[in-house]
Amino acid sequence: MAIELSRVEEFALIRINRPEALNALSFGLAEDLARALDEVAAGDARALLVTGAGDKAFCAGADIAELAHRTMMAEKRGAERVQAVMAKLDRLPIASVAIVNGYAFGGGCELALACTFRLVTPNAKLGLPEIKLGLIPGYGGTQRLPRLIGEARALEMILTGKSIDAQTALAWGLASRLVEGDPVAAGVAFAREFSGHSLPVLGFARSAVQRALDNPLHEGLKIEADLSTLAYRTEDATEGLTAFMAKRKPAFKDR
Repeated sequence: MAIELSRVEEFALIRINRPEALNALSFGLAEDLARALDEVAAGDARALLVTGAGDKAFCAGADIAELAHRTMMAEKRGAERVQAVMAKLDRLPIASVAIVNGYAFGGGCELALACTFRLVTPNAKLGLPEIKLGLIPGYGGTQRLPRLIGEARALEMILTGKSIDAQTALAWGLASRLVEGDPVAAGVAFAREFSGHSLPVLGFARSAVQRALDNPLHEGLKIEADLSTLAYRTEDATEGLTAFMAKRKPAFKDR
């Protein structure tokens, strides 16, 4: 299978292994990705790492040959199905880290956008070039990109179809960090910066931040109050406060 799910210590790893096609995301691969995400959600990994095989591409986008000569309704159903796969990734109970090692165009960029974090290698190139084909992004790019980098920069990328390099992605806030060396090792090191905290509380924090983008401030503050109260009621919060007062490292149990 071109979607490979494996384990790297306490983390799940999804690798798109189709280097001969620059790891292009066909509709079949999207279905395989959905199944892999279901398996991750049901497991005990503390974070998910997502990357592409080889050193040329994370995922060069949709399989263009599949897009030609489709009916309007077939295209709409296809877009909605892949959007649902991206939403499954976005809603995972654990944080996800895209390690963009090379090209991330079109659907590949949208795959990275659906992850919680994006790390970029020096050779990374990210873009939504659909406009050059007389199309627009259909797998979440028009919605997630402006939430990350703002309307003006998102419009620049989408309306020109131009790609940006790793340094620009970092400067614009599209990437969290520029990494070198082995991409998976870099992803593990980054994930370890947060994965030792309480998983339920990490989930509350992610939910609060994500919902801030969809609500006015006064509603967001209510959400924050509710979720911070839930966090306070966890056993891990009791352990964290007790450990702080005892000047020791907390031993969280994810409950």
